[in-house]
Amino acid sequence: MMIKPEPALNLPHLLETGGVLQLSGRDALAFAQAQFANDAASLADGHWQWSLWLSAKGRVLALFALVRIDAQRLVLWLPDVFAESFADALQRFRFRSKVEITALPEAQAAIGFDAPAHWGFDARGNRTDLARDAQGDWARIALDMGGAGARTLCLYSNARAGFSVDADASARWRMDDIAHGLPRLDAAGADAFTPHMLGLDRLGAFSVKKGCYPGQEIVARTHFLGQAKRGPLRFLLAAEPAVGARLTAADGAIAQLVSVARWGGRIEALAVGPQAASPQSWHAEDGSEATVLPLLDGLAR
Repeated sequence: MMIKPEPALNLPHLLETGGVLQLSGRDALAFAQAQFANDAASLADGHWQWSLWLSAKGRVLALFALVRIDAQRLVLWLPDVFAESFADALQRFRFRSKVEITALPEAQAAIGFDAPAHWGFDARGNRTDLARDAQGDWARIALDMGGAGARTLCLYSNARAGFSVDADASARWRMDDIAHGLPRLDAAGADAFTPHMLGLDRLGAFSVKKGCYPGQEIVARTHFLGQAKRGPLRFLLAAEPAVGARLTAADGAIAQLVSVARWGGRIEALAVGPQAASPQSWHAEDGSEATVLPLLDGLAR
């Protein structure tokens, strides 16, 4: 098997995330297809998609990037949910499936604010750049995370000595996620919103065509009947509120904050609010103004 050498340039920043999880074994793909909201079976080797794990009531428990290494190995990057707790939760649904669910505590996520080609990676859209070690296991997965801008994320299977999380780069990354409508869900946000409320159809994070999965009936009904009255709104804020705080519009409409980021002297937030003729005049609980900004496209995978 050909071993692909590591590019000369390394991504400069480590990103604080929930971690990395691996599904392996004969039934790994079937397990993912049955449990997760997106169509894992449609992925080719070396490609990735956004996906979700939902409650039976169709609420988002976890949002993650799902990478197909091959037919018997999948890797999940969890921006917010801890890999160990997610692995424990999935174990309850394993039953007799021939699948190993393993948190990878040594894995790290590194980021750079340029396109993958700048860093020497051949990743574009949902195609990854995958490097293997001498045993044939994955060693590094490069993902194209660019939307309106250029970003690269790499998952390393083993910790890189001498690197630590860069708080400023992480804040900038989170701000860019918000601009593109990628929600970052803390514990309070888990099991609180449906995929449509969070606008995860914009990211292609779920399927309404594949077979059953937890929450599928709710997702399909909302999709086909057009019942999503609340969805994502992006705001520029004057002060930094807590996640879960409310914004109030001049007409009395309410939006609940899901993600907040401060970087470069700006404070932005992603909220769930009314989609029909969303008013432009909003105020936070402290009376400060909040301005609606357009959501950027480009993160759908």
